Amino acid sequence: RDFLPRGSGIVTRRPLILQLIFSKTEYAEFLHCKSKKFTDFDEVRQEIEAETDRVTGTNKGISPIPINLRVYSPHVLNLTLIDLPGITKVPVGDQPQDIEFQIKDMILQFISRESSLILAVTPANMDLANSDALKMAKEVDPQGLRTIGVITKLDLMDEGTDARDVLENKLLPLRRGYIGVVNRSQKDIDGKKDIRAALAAERKFFLSHPAYRHMADRMGTPHLQKVLNQQLTNHIRETLPSLRSKLQSQLLSLEKEVEEYKNFRPDDPTRKTKALLQMVQQFGVDFEKRIEGSGDQVDTLELSGGARINRIFHERFPFELVKMEFDEKDLRREISYAIKNIHGVRQTGLFTPDLAFEAIVKKQVVKLKEPCLKCVDLVIQELINTVRQCTSKLGSYPRLREETERIVTTHIREREGKTKDQILLLIDIELSYINTNHEDFIGFANAQQRNTQTNKKRVIPNQVIRRGWLTINNISIMKGGSKEYWFVLTAESLSWYKDEE
Repeated sequence: RDFLPRGSGIVTRRPLILQLIFSKTEYAEFLHCKSKKFTDFDEVRQEIEAETDRVTGTNKGISPIPINLRVYSPHVLNLTLIDLPGITKVPVGDQPQDIEFQIKDMILQFISRESSLILAVTPANMDLANSDALKMAKEVDPQGLRTIGVITKLDLMDEGTDARDVLENKLLPLRRGYIGVVNRSQKDIDGKKDIRAALAAERKFFLSHPAYRHMADRMGTPHLQKVLNQQLTNHIRETLPSLRSKLQSQLLSLEKEVEEYKNFRPDDPTRKTKALLQMVQQFGVDFEKRIEGSGDQVDTLELSGGARINRIFHERFPFELVKMEFDEKDLRREISYAIKNIHGVRQTGLFTPDLAFEAIVKKQVVKLKEPCLKCVDLVIQELINTVRQCTSKLGSYPRLREETERIVTTHIREREGKTKDQILLLIDIELSYINTNHEDFIGFANAQQRNTQTNKKRVIPNQVIRRGWLTINNISIMKGGSKEYWFVLTAESLSWYKDEE
């Protein structure tokens, strides 16, 4: 029967799931109009075209929504085929710019399933190494266990060339091999050439061609049909054990769940309490994992939870402290004013008064309040964001989610106030007493000691700065004469000699 649409350009614009079912009577039916049986297969073709246009439009649009068609006939073997669109490189009509990627994604959705066989169709007048069908099949089936190669248009190859090496599985070997077919040309279709006549012509082509004569019994559409049926049966037999075990595990899981609900009463308060406790406990576990860190479900796109708080303490807070830069000139001026104001009308003394030192130091310590309180605000905001992320699992219970967020946020806000009070108390303690005896404090004695140590480390050796001949003139001891001496100028002395030695 001839019922699939044919033409130039992209004709298959939606996946067609075709189920061939052996039956004594011959008819077809679509899933979208199941009550209607089609006995005229010209109407089947028209319905496929109409259903395609209904979803994709009439201007070459595509859609991943499949058309389901069942064909009952005494002339078919039980087989399910999925006809997928060909890969289009350049968009036409209403097709999107990424038409190639959309079609590839659509094809991959079907051929990625381990339970399916891949029929990779490639024309014989095209280089097999450039076949998009074989390339995509290789992506999902690298071992070639599920791929069957089909070579078409053998009758259109240039004279003197043939596809013998390909069909003998020598060029690009596949586990399931290649099968060659000769389809009707567009001229034959337009001329209403009968399918039986086309099959007879195909058979005659393989028997008469010198390159394919020895393998004619393994070529052609009827052989492809038998191979597909046999391979599909074997494939189902191979995948059936794993499918059975998977179904059994699902069945046991469902039976266990049914057992739990056997004595279920929707109004049982104990079940409600148990479910509530489980959700609250899960919230606590999720919150702890986000703050403390966890190896499962790691976010690789951005920082979250405890990692963001860590960054606040080790990056943001030090940055806020560094921003507290002061102008040295202003600081010196403030120190000068403080010293003079403390001495009043008296002459400024030799030593810096302690009150001036404390006034300047306290003014700098007070500046720590703002970055410390800002650090607390940032951490609190991250904690609240983490709470909201953890309560997202309670989306089915909006009231419970709202109350959980309110209670936890209120508790965080209470701790925020106490934390800020502790920080302010700590700064007030630092302001109330300046411990000049602390080992980190650089007082006069420590400063002098450090300066001495620094000078010792920086001892400049008695290095030679310049050397050479020096002429001394008009010296009384030399009776008004002049004489040349060899001199050496170092960092500590000037010496001269009678000669270079």
